[in-house]
Amino acid sequence: MTPTDFPTLDDIRRTAQRLHDKILETPVWRWQTGAIARQPAPPAEVWLKLELWQRTGSFKLRGALNCIAALDEAALKRGVVACSAGNHSIAVAYAARQAGTHAKLTMPRHASRVRIEACEAEGGQVTLCDTIHDAFALAQQLVADEGRTLVHPFEGPLTAEGTGTIGLELMRQVSGLEAVVVPIGGGGLAAGVAAAVKQIDPGCLVFGVEPTGADAMARSFESGATSRLEKVSTIADSLGAPYTLPYSYGVCRRFLDGVVRVSDDELCVAMRQLFGGMKLAVEPAAASGIAALLGPLRTRLEGKRVGVILSGTTTDPQRFAELIARG
Repeated sequence: MTPTDFPTLDDIRRTAQRLHDKILETPVWRWQTGAIARQPAPPAEVWLKLELWQRTGSFKLRGALNCIAALDEAALKRGVVACSAGNHSIAVAYAARQAGTHAKLTMPRHASRVRIEACEAEGGQVTLCDTIHDAFALAQQLVADEGRTLVHPFEGPLTAEGTGTIGLELMRQVSGLEAVVVPIGGGGLAAGVAAAVKQIDPGCLVFGVEPTGADAMARSFESGATSRLEKVSTIADSLGAPYTLPYSYGVCRRFLDGVVRVSDDELCVAMRQLFGGMKLAVEPAAASGIAALLGPLRTRLEGKRVGVILSGTTTDPQRFAELIARG
C-alpha cells in the first residue's frame, strides 16, 4: 500500500472537526461486574465504547455523514442510495435528510421491521429484496439508472475517516489501552478504528471479530486477497457483508493484528452477559467484541487494558428476548 491508501491521523482529525456538531461523542464505560469479573483469566480492565448511544443507534452515522458531505449540488439533487440489513440504511436516510437530499434504500427481506420503519421515519424509500446479494445488485442498478450516488456500507476513504473518529475518541477517553476489539462486517469500522489507534499508539493491539457464518475478512486474511461468500448465515445481520473490497481490506490488513471468528451461540451468550452485567440491550453484532473477549481472545488479552467497540443496536424487544434466552 502507498501512504495515500489509508486515513492518516490528520485526515481523521479533520473529519472529527467536520462532524463534531453532527454526531455525539459517545461515552466509555468500564465493565467490572458479572462475566468479566468471573473469568478465570480476565483482562485487567475492560472499557466499552458505547456507539449504540450514537444518533440513529449505531456507528454508521459517522461514515454516512462524511460521505454525503462530500457531494456537490448536482449529486445531492440526484439523491443517494444505500444497501444494508438496517443500521447503515437508517444512518444514510438520516444523513440524507439532514443534507436536504433523498435516499433510496435496498434491504434484504429478512431485515427487522424496526429497522425498516426507522428508515421510513427518516424519509428513506425502502425496497426489500430476497437476499443481501440481491439488495447490493439493486443498489448498483439504481446508480446506473438514476445517477444516484452509492453511499457504500463499508468501502472507501470517506467511510474509514468517519469511523476513525471513534478510535480517536477512544484513545483520548481511556489512556494506556493495550488492546482494542472491533466488530467486522465489511471492514469499514475496523479499518477506521484500527488506523486511528495504531497511528496514535503502534503498540496497542487491534483485533477484528466476525461471525463464523459471515467471515469474509477472516478468509481474506487467510488467502491474502479479497473474498466473496456464496452464502451469509448468522444472527448478526449487521455483520453480514457478503464480500470484502480492496480499500477496507487493505487498511484492515495494514493495521489489524488479527481477525477471529465467533459462533452465533457465543454471540447470544455475550448478549446475555452484557444485559445481565451491564444492563445493555444490544443486537448480536454489538456483542461480537465481548464474545471474542470471552472466547478466542481470552488468553491473548489476559491482564491487559482492553477497549471494546459496542457498534450499535436497533433490535426489537421480541427478537432480543429470543436471543438472550438462547444464550
